[in-house]
Amino acid sequence: MKTKVFIVDDHYMVIEGIRSLLQNEKSIEWAGHATNANSCHAFLKQHQPDVILMDINLPDISGIELCKEVKEKYPGIFIIGLSTFNQLSFIQKMLDNGASGYVLKNATQNELMEGIETVIKGKLYLSNEAAQSLKKTSNGEIPVLTRRELEVLELIAEGLTNNEIGIKLFISVTTVDTHRKNLLAKFNSRNIASLIKTAVNMKLI
Repeated sequence: MKTKVFIVDDHYMVIEGIRSLLQNEKSIEWAGHATNANSCHAFLKQHQPDVILMDINLPDISGIELCKEVKEKYPGIFIIGLSTFNQLSFIQKMLDNGASGYVLKNATQNELMEGIETVIKGKLYLSNEAAQSLKKTSNGEIPVLTRRELEVLELIAEGLTNNEIGIKLFISVTTVDTHRKNLLAKFNSRNIASLIKTAVNMKLI
């Protein structure tokens, strides 16, 4: 089964560059491109790609805002942020708005393919440079959290049980437990008290 990839970018050279990197990949089907948010929405009304490579700087609205709009309408589409910027704020905002990955425009073919293959599996992908920018020197490294993990973390900090969190977020207790274990692993914490203390120090909650 081929992965349908669509790109939203207002620079034709970027579109052509990425298309040339992916065109010989047997697992990839090139779904097309849009140069702004409006044409992206028009395309999505007719076609559903599996993955969208989305530029952050678009002429009509920002890719950060477009990411949120697309994920609300089409939650099954995976979005990878595409940018020349690797600032923490851009990366975190894209992830907060539902993106599954973040790749810089100087990414190699291997990074692009790894990113697409990773997000299709439902996992988070950050290119090397993007991952490096999420490291914070003052309080150690800030883990990269998905929007759902951040929600679970905030509710854990409020003292809710797994069952209560599941009810509040409309997810199963098993899923909550998985998020809890992932949070403990990401923060390298032995228990919930240590997890909350670390998250507070990093100003995540």
